[in-house]
Amino acid sequence: MKLITALLVAGTLAATPALAQDDEVLKPVVDEAAKINESAARSQATINGITDQIDSKLQQFKTLMKEIEGLEVYNTQLRKQINSQEQEMADLNAAIDEVSVVERQITPLMIRMIDGLEQFIALDVPFLPEERANRVADLKAMMDRADVAASEKFRRVMEAYQVEMDYGRTMEAYSGIHTIDGKERDVEFLRLGRTALIYQTRDASSQGVWNKQTRQWEELDSGYRTQITKGLRMAKKQLAPDLLMLPVAITD
Repeated sequence: MKLITALLVAGTLAATPALAQDDEVLKPVVDEAAKINESAARSQATINGITDQIDSKLQQFKTLMKEIEGLEVYNTQLRKQINSQEQEMADLNAAIDEVSVVERQITPLMIRMIDGLEQFIALDVPFLPEERANRVADLKAMMDRADVAASEKFRRVMEAYQVEMDYGRTMEAYSGIHTIDGKERDVEFLRLGRTALIYQTRDASSQGVWNKQTRQWEELDSGYRTQITKGLRMAKKQLAPDLLMLPVAITD
């Protein structure tokens, strides 16, 4: 028994130097492996960081691409608007040129229209002579004004023509001065369109009618007094419209 124990002890003593020698050999390997693992971990962390950066840059790239696509759509629409505005500007310039041509042509036309209106009034039944003459004078003065647009001038000329047209289908009573037997008398005029122009003194003692053929005033007998008075009241809206028996000149 003592012998066996001694052998075991001896074997143990003999193995101890071998294990120590193996540890010395393996330690550098283990340390190197640890370093490799450590380096691999750092590399993996670096790779992970780079991957995150790539993902972030990729997301930024996608966002920028969407913005670029939006800008391209916006630029396309903007180009269409610019083209439309350029076309509109061209049309406006062409219209301005046309307006200038029209204005040069319409001014002589308006002058001829005013002259024609003046001649017409001179040959027409002589009602409201001052008012109508002043209207023509105002039109002539307006044509010399630079601060009145051609469109406004034309509107005023057409308005004057419209007034003259309305005279032909209206009934009117107005006061005025009329010369009877060389004396000026205060009278009331009765106009029935352009069909008849009649006067009557305030006291209804005298009345007369304009003769279109002779272009003279003719005195009427007292038989028309009642009808003329009735017509004056109708024109003043003091009496309801009714039939009137008045002299009317017949023209060929």
